[in-house]
Amino acid sequence: MTDLAPESLLVQIRHFLGIPPAAPHSSEQWAAILGSLLGIACVFLITHSLLGQHTAVFVVPSLGATAVLVFAAPHSLFAQPWAVLAGNLLSAIAGVLCQQMVPDPTLAAASAVALAIAVMHLTRSLHPPGGATALAAVIGGPDIHQLGYGYVLLPVGINCLILIAVGIAFNHAFAWRRYPASLMRYVHHETPPSAESVPSEENIQQAMARLKGMIDVSPAELKEVIEQSLLLARQSSPGNPEFPLRVGAYYGNRHSGRHWSVRQIISAEYAEQAENDVLNYRIVEGKGRHRFGHCTRAEFSRWAGRQLRQRKARP
Repeated sequence: MTDLAPESLLVQIRHFLGIPPAAPHSSEQWAAILGSLLGIACVFLITHSLLGQHTAVFVVPSLGATAVLVFAAPHSLFAQPWAVLAGNLLSAIAGVLCQQMVPDPTLAAASAVALAIAVMHLTRSLHPPGGATALAAVIGGPDIHQLGYGYVLLPVGINCLILIAVGIAFNHAFAWRRYPASLMRYVHHETPPSAESVPSEENIQQAMARLKGMIDVSPAELKEVIEQSLLLARQSSPGNPEFPLRVGAYYGNRHSGRHWSVRQIISAEYAEQAENDVLNYRIVEGKGRHRFGHCTRAEFSRWAGRQLRQRKARP
């Protein structure tokens, strides 16, 4: 029996520990850092002004975990407004209930977290920081205990609303990470089926239900991962997209983060050979927004990763 190679052993250790193969792009990291800084600053200042600095010390930690989700993983199922609001509010109720009804502090703390998880599962609002919110209601001390069920609305409810509001406003500046996930401006244009047809969101949702485990990603995000994987697989033979290039249509590139952009073809100058047609476009989202440019049809084909359609503007 041969020993494992050092590289293979390291791969197995990394897999066991769950270490991601790559870190998020630096633009994502900076956006998460600045967003959480702004969000928690607002939470702390308002909590301090309403309840005093001593109470704020017990409240901010659980909402700090919420801020990690809202600003570092804005498309996570755990970070969506329903999970943030319902998860924290219901957990706060569970915590206050256990603190008042269970005399033993240890049993009350354990019961609060367990009850919070049960309620979040029942309401489809699973939010990991909710466990800390429930726990704080039990171990937060006299300042928290005297609030009673008022703890649910102030500070927990108000601070959740603050984080959601800051998350929506801050992430809106970054078109690829708008929060909540339902505010993403562009969606995929349906293309004719091919040998590499992408499963629908309904198919993905059915597969997730069949697996029975908790998967912290939405069907839409999984669909995006599948499409990006197929795009990378086709990069070995670029220049032949599976969608037509039409005047007036929108197209996104293959990149993400700060290099992501969306172009609209505004006119075309036709040549004898189609690949030499000159396409004039404007950049409507992402890097270079509001700029104009032109390139050959072949160059545009190599750049384009998908065709998009614009959502109808809300009245």
